[in-house]
Amino acid sequence: MAAPHTMTAPPSPSERAAYGRKARSRASRSGHAAFERDTGRVDPVAVVERQSATRLPELVPLRYGRMLESPFRFYRGAAAIMAADLGSLPNTGLTVQLCGDGHLLNFRLLASPERRLVFDINDFDETLPGPFEWDVKRLAASVAIAGRANGYSAKEQNSAVTACVKAYRERMRLFAGMRALDIWYAQDDADRMRGLLASSSKEARRRTAAAAAKARTRTHLQAFAQLTRVTPEGRRIAADPPLVTPLRDLVTDPSEDDRRQLRTLLQTYEDTLSSERRHLLRQYHLVDMARKVVGVGSVGTRCWILLLLGRDDDDPLLLQAKEAQQSVLAAHTDADRFDNEGRRVVAGQRLIQTTSDIFLGWTHVVGLDGRGRDFYVRQLRDWKGIARPDTMDPDLLRLFAQLCGASLARAHARSGDPVAIAAYLGRSDRFDRALAAFAQTYADRNERDFEALGVAARSGRIHAESPG
Repeated sequence: MAAPHTMTAPPSPSERAAYGRKARSRASRSGHAAFERDTGRVDPVAVVERQSATRLPELVPLRYGRMLESPFRFYRGAAAIMAADLGSLPNTGLTVQLCGDGHLLNFRLLASPERRLVFDINDFDETLPGPFEWDVKRLAASVAIAGRANGYSAKEQNSAVTACVKAYRERMRLFAGMRALDIWYAQDDADRMRGLLASSSKEARRRTAAAAAKARTRTHLQAFAQLTRVTPEGRRIAADPPLVTPLRDLVTDPSEDDRRQLRTLLQTYEDTLSSERRHLLRQYHLVDMARKVVGVGSVGTRCWILLLLGRDDDDPLLLQAKEAQQSVLAAHTDADRFDNEGRRVVAGQRLIQTTSDIFLGWTHVVGLDGRGRDFYVRQLRDWKGIARPDTMDPDLLRLFAQLCGASLARAHARSGDPVAIAAYLGRSDRFDRALAAFAQTYADRNERDFEALGVAARSGRIHAESPG
């Protein structure tokens, strides 16, 4: 954990800017274009296998199957591979709280506690402090890989990447001139999105409005209707193996010890909430839970759905308790370590996300196998609008990439020094062009890694199952 703040006077803006410009001697802006790691690079399949060793064995083949669907799906599950690649490169030393896995699909529409629709980062499993450019590079490469998946030309891919990085750079410069509180209060809400869309095509505006409308329908009540059924005992989570497996199907006759563990899970989680949110949570009681398969990179980690009910069966609360393992960035940074990986995720999310879920917290649980594991907890679904890059034309992909780049800048400005970062980036497009080149080189690397995983599956080294 960080040392207590002593409230000493900070460096002046000019000193901070000078520090940022000095970082160019450690990692030049044009130097970010380079990535050549064939010599001495760790076997990418081995990296994935090491992660799989800590996961539920029966779900690991499903993880491989999802990663083998396409290079873009592979990239989503390959954060550990890229972390090792980035950790080997020169870096700026300009530290922010990293998302750690900032690819395109980890940006989406979300509900704020005030019931406003905002655009923000959604996944923080890998969050840790580190050099700001690591997040920007992961996002930039994901834009190029998505463009390739859609069959776009290299020119169209580069246009989307440079638009993304330019949006990051220009918004960081804007934050550099703002007061600290104004940065903290900044949001990417519907009003800002309408402003960004004003000069876009009619089709882009139509599709964005449709996405916002759809996000508002993705409520906890919709999830409740989809995931549960009426039983003689009341509402319970419906089985859909292997994607959703109720606890009753994993443990046919839960013992008093099992029930005690569940009560401990909720109690220790409750203690991490603020007092008013503990009061709200206590109006519900746990009636069922199930194991759920989520994402691509997360497949095989323990993830539970918790069904709680209030006054009756029509007053539900669905929580998701997701296992938090060590960040893929941990081996490549000297960041302070937390006593609970779930707490690390929550602390990072609260720092860089403008409107975190009111039920966000963490816990430590002894599982059915007797081993203790860390988890973070949040609502299962609350106005989440998920992007579909595979359905975007080049103009819409470029616009979405701009939104993501600008949102990432806002997250970094909250946790890092926007003056130093803006000074490092400068006013020219040198950094933008360098990252466009990096994104293409890394997209090539990602395709070779994807093929390597395919070879491993065909040779029998790994076993992959189709998602079905």
